[in-house]
Amino acid sequence: MNEQAKNEAIKVLGHCARSMGFFASGLPGGYEAVWARDSMITSLGASLIGEKFKDTFKKSIETLRNNQSALGQIPNAVGSYNDDRQSDVTFNSIDSSLWYLVGQHAYRTAYKDNSVLNESQESIEKAMLWLRYQDPNEDKLLAQQPTMDWQDAFPHKYGHVINAQALHYTILKMHGHDEPAEHIKKVVNGEIERYLMMYDEKRGYYLPWNWKNHDGDREQEEWFDALGNLLAIVCGLATPEIAGNILDYIEREAVNRPFPCRTMHPALKKGDKEWRSYFEKCDAREPYSYLNSGVWPFIGGFYIAALVKAGKIDKAKEELDKLTDAVKTGQKMEWEFNEWLHGQTGKPGENSAPYQGWTAGMYLFAYECVERGEVPYFTFQN
Repeated sequence: MNEQAKNEAIKVLGHCARSMGFFASGLPGGYEAVWARDSMITSLGASLIGEKFKDTFKKSIETLRNNQSALGQIPNAVGSYNDDRQSDVTFNSIDSSLWYLVGQHAYRTAYKDNSVLNESQESIEKAMLWLRYQDPNEDKLLAQQPTMDWQDAFPHKYGHVINAQALHYTILKMHGHDEPAEHIKKVVNGEIERYLMMYDEKRGYYLPWNWKNHDGDREQEEWFDALGNLLAIVCGLATPEIAGNILDYIEREAVNRPFPCRTMHPALKKGDKEWRSYFEKCDAREPYSYLNSGVWPFIGGFYIAALVKAGKIDKAKEELDKLTDAVKTGQKMEWEFNEWLHGQTGKPGENSAPYQGWTAGMYLFAYECVERGEVPYFTFQN
């Protein structure tokens, strides 16, 4: 079954591969543009099956690099992907620059090819500089404004966000900046400067975000951010003890059910203290839909990678079987590789896009992690 799923994932990536790089979706009417995060995450898996998608990975990097802002920010998306957005290049994202830098390292490592990295040195330095300026508190942690990462407008988060801290640690390690990376690790885990720590010792996971402390009244929320916590495990930001606590929490609270993995826990509903009025205008307004604790299979790929990183190979194999069921599930056909599934029923969401690039790419990444017994690209051997 998994071998068939692997072949089906490769087929989906073939539909997503275009002249300017990996589109987020492989079907007409889908997300027909190159998103920084989607294309780079897609490429993590696409680059593990030989050189079939080498040129597409390279084109994705070049498209992003060629549209970098004068100040160094990597665009969120490049392409005219729907009628109501007139601009072909959009920014306003912090994780686009981070994933671009992950992609640079992954390309070099996958193909033993330094050419793209060498051609991009000025671009990489500008992106790194832009990221350094996202530190208004001068505490070496990235700070972001609301709606500036992959979850867009739901849920509301700002300041020190665990997703951004994990990616920041990752790119510093990947690009040989070990000292600032280790500083971030100590701060986030509470080894130093505990007033800035993001690990919640009582809950056993990283808080999704926190910001200023007002005489004991801290700006923060406590729901579980699946992707941010899993990235922290995969990249090594989490200590082995913290990683174990996070994985235990996922199992105990069934965040990996009906399929791996739901975006958050618990789901938010109107009347909760975290609720914002504008949530009602998006697909996440209903619990277990879209970003509101819906199942996003690409996150399941990171979950399986995190299990492998923690040495839980048998559990990773078990969860890969469940992820296989998730990507096979469809409304009109088998092997739809949907963007998201309902967090209780496991059925594709009404507005879920099939043939999603990062769903297929992360399935391949999870598959290869289990096959190899290790997590490619995140060992930071320079």
